[in-house]
Amino acid sequence: MDNLISPVLDCPEAPASAPDRTPSTAPVSFRRAWWAVIARFLIHGLAVSTWVSRIPSVKAALHLGDGAFGFCLFGTAVGSVVGIPVCGWVVTRHGSRRACTWSSAGLCLSLILPALASDAMSLFAALVVFGLMLGGNDVAMNSQAVSVEKLLGVRTMSRFHAMFSLGGIAGAAGGGWIASHGVPARDHLGVMAAIFLTFSLATAPLLMEAAPQARGRAARLRLRSMPTALLVLCAIGFCIFLSEGAIADWTALYLRQVLRAGPGLAAMGYAVFSAAMAVFRLGGDWITNRLGFRWTVRGGALLAAGGLTSALLVHSPYWALPGFALVGAGFSSIIPLVFAAGGRIRSVSEGAGVAAVSGLGYLGFLVGPTAIGFISELTSLRAGLSLVVLLSLLAAGLVQAADTVE
Repeated sequence: MDNLISPVLDCPEAPASAPDRTPSTAPVSFRRAWWAVIARFLIHGLAVSTWVSRIPSVKAALHLGDGAFGFCLFGTAVGSVVGIPVCGWVVTRHGSRRACTWSSAGLCLSLILPALASDAMSLFAALVVFGLMLGGNDVAMNSQAVSVEKLLGVRTMSRFHAMFSLGGIAGAAGGGWIASHGVPARDHLGVMAAIFLTFSLATAPLLMEAAPQARGRAARLRLRSMPTALLVLCAIGFCIFLSEGAIADWTALYLRQVLRAGPGLAAMGYAVFSAAMAVFRLGGDWITNRLGFRWTVRGGALLAAGGLTSALLVHSPYWALPGFALVGAGFSSIIPLVFAAGGRIRSVSEGAGVAAVSGLGYLGFLVGPTAIGFISELTSLRAGLSLVVLLSLLAAGLVQAADTVE
């Protein structure tokens, strides 16, 4: 498995000394590409969190109930599931630079659409387009990130994903402040869409030209024909994506309903989770270089399982917060590593590999809230969240199974 995910380059243009290179000492074109990818992840995080910060305003403006609004939000998932395989094909045929440029610009433009909706159906349609751009840009920017990481010869994927986390924090904080001052959602999202689009177009020429890779490598993947290594990576991604979504959806409710925290303290659960994830993603490449892929994923999954177990066993919301921080630290590097590994499997194109991991991972986001809600309804929310502990342990075990992959 390490042969599939190691930083050894298979690119003919990479010099033999590549493994000793760092972004600060690499050729100028590589450094520019590195910063361009940083910009893509930052824009992605800013766009998502800016929209999330205006969800209450849009819902109130359209006078939608919880059920109708939940249906509208499902449009984002529908669009993402469609966009992921489509963009994987585009990356394979046209290269990740074009796909990244198009999808990033499309994501910025689609940010304004929810604020233009006039009823539930138009909001659903707007969020389908937004989700389509989200899923497509996710595949494109991760494919470009894999290409740049190969050219640099060092691990940088965790730092790329840290920019998404930091963008999410900045967008949510800024969006909340703007919303609190009564700025209409249409004005807010329109201005932000224009700013993000300008930033995206200005940095697009710095992206690396990654040639299409369909020749000699699988461009389309069927489940029964997937390499075993890719199936293992998809399974790990599914476990962690589902778990991350569960933490996002249920942490505040757990603190509020089970541990009787106040509204402000209940919101702190996901805040400390996100902050820990952002911080540890910044150092994730350093950690992986010292521990290796398997031990970083295994250790992170076990740390997350232990942190959540402690949060579920305590009876004070204040004691639960450190547990959620450990979950964020544990999960921080796993998805970046799985994405990078999916794009490095030599029998599969980068676009197809990343799309497979991302697509099956997003299924976890879809089934996670429902599964935990169903378990909680039958038993308790503590029992429902215990599913995340089990999935974390399963991810740790799957890394061992990956040891046997040739």
